[in-house]
Amino acid sequence: MTNEKDQALSNLIISKEAEVTPKVLNAMQDTDNLRLKELMTSLVRHMHDFVRETRPTEEEFESGLRWITRLGQTTDETHNETVLAADVFGISTLIDLINNDGMQGETMSALLGPFYRGESPVCAFGGTIARSDTPGATLFLRGRVVDVDGSPIEGAKLDIWQASPAGLYENQDPEQADYNLRGVQTTGPDGRYLIRSVRPAGYPVPTFGPAGDLLLAQNRDPMRPAHVHFIVSAPGHKTLITQIFTDTEEMMAADVVFGAKRQICGDLVERKEPDPEYPDAELPFFTCDYDFILKPGTPTFPIPPISGKAKADHHD
Repeated sequence: MTNEKDQALSNLIISKEAEVTPKVLNAMQDTDNLRLKELMTSLVRHMHDFVRETRPTEEEFESGLRWITRLGQTTDETHNETVLAADVFGISTLIDLINNDGMQGETMSALLGPFYRGESPVCAFGGTIARSDTPGATLFLRGRVVDVDGSPIEGAKLDIWQASPAGLYENQDPEQADYNLRGVQTTGPDGRYLIRSVRPAGYPVPTFGPAGDLLLAQNRDPMRPAHVHFIVSAPGHKTLITQIFTDTEEMMAADVVFGAKRQICGDLVERKEPDPEYPDAELPFFTCDYDFILKPGTPTFPIPPISGKAKADHHD
């Protein structure tokens, strides 16, 4: 009997490469959460297939682990390297498109990105989100928030944020005021919004961390096209996370995080003559008209990837 028991135990002990994956999968069979079981089973199979296909050396494995470790070490309240890495791998955009196909008449979504802080100050209709002296041409963003039938949505909240014309978000730049180029505006009965800002510029994603090292090793351009971020929400409607792009098709096609979509390209109009609708606008200025269409659903809100602002010596 002892010999039979020893033999049975011996059969459960891994002795060769082909036995590893079945052993790991079997160890997870008692998982109570069926969705967790499904996800982890698929993840183990794909990861093990990757290892068998590429057959990394021990040195390469250790290097990969150090790269993953640095994602966490480089992430803090002012910078989220893990979100950035998911973006440059195209995973964030893939997740976005799996969950938001834009086929019900709603505005196309886009990835959240690593720079959303949340808790932005309220911006009155026609008010500015420039909270410090921010050089650059004035940009007026205006339009309506409507449902898929075209009816205006009263009480829709627009959470807006963007990089400065120098290509830096306020959390990256100690020279900018706290929450500069960030604001929240709520629509009235007509569903309209009007936000004053500055014309955004394209910018390189942060390259001081492991994601940047990977881009360098792959000879990839770290640039993103110029854009403005929006989270648009309203009771009874699915929350829309999107970006309005204001750049050339060449820049959009080369987006390092694969987030630019033709459906959310804004029409940026340069105004060289005075306009009574914008009586105090210094010439030249720009306007961009864009209506956001929300589909029915339950509002949900993302956890902000960052919560603070960089100090003067941060990531120098």
